[in-house]
Amino acid sequence: MEKSDGRVEVVGYWISAYVHRVRWALKLKGVDYKYTEEDIFNKTPLLSHLNPVHGKVPVLIHHGNPLPESAVIIEYIDDVWTHDPLLPQDPILRAQARFWAKFLDQKVITSTALALYSEGEDQERAVKLAVEYLDRIEEQLQLQGNIFFGGEKIGYVDLVMGFVAYILPVWQEVASVNILDLSRFPAIAAWTVNFLEHPVIKTEYLPHRDEIFSFYSRRRQELLPLCGSQTHLGKKVWSFLLS
Repeated sequence: MEKSDGRVEVVGYWISAYVHRVRWALKLKGVDYKYTEEDIFNKTPLLSHLNPVHGKVPVLIHHGNPLPESAVIIEYIDDVWTHDPLLPQDPILRAQARFWAKFLDQKVITSTALALYSEGEDQERAVKLAVEYLDRIEEQLQLQGNIFFGGEKIGYVDLVMGFVAYILPVWQEVASVNILDLSRFPAIAAWTVNFLEHPVIKTEYLPHRDEIFSFYSRRRQELLPLCGSQTHLGKKVWSFLLS
């Protein structure tokens, strides 16, 4: 593993999928780093100093320079450590990867989170949207016919999609909804197995399923009374999601 000599640090929160994708990217590159846990519900001045605009995790610190937002961080990692590229080298394929990563963040994660933090008709609409968005992901995986979005190796889009493998199934259980029907999404089901069995993903820290369930059960109960409408709900969800 490439030693950082204290030059690389990740500030994160234990359950954040956005933090996990950054840690995976560094692990795939073989970059050693220091990890600093930051309680986002009881923030220290450190986070406000490192990310004064949004005050969120993750933050990557390299040579003393802080960089926020997981998508930006992963592209930076790929630019600095150019071996084992996470993004395609071809400009068209690179742009397409950015498109699907943005689609996952803005459509799939948002709609599934709305399903988690809502009930009744709002929840039904969110579930319907989430399934439709996952249909598009399923089509792409089947069209490409590869093990991963990145081909035979995990790439940028796979890292962004990682939450589907280990957090979304728990969200479904917490909210008592069925979004990720594996009989409807066979390519996503196969991708999930391959992703979770990848040596880097298996050896990098992930919360236990029971911990994820307990955390999001509590958050659902806390947020439901505050979310009276879909618009208000969306704002609440985005204030919680950590990018």
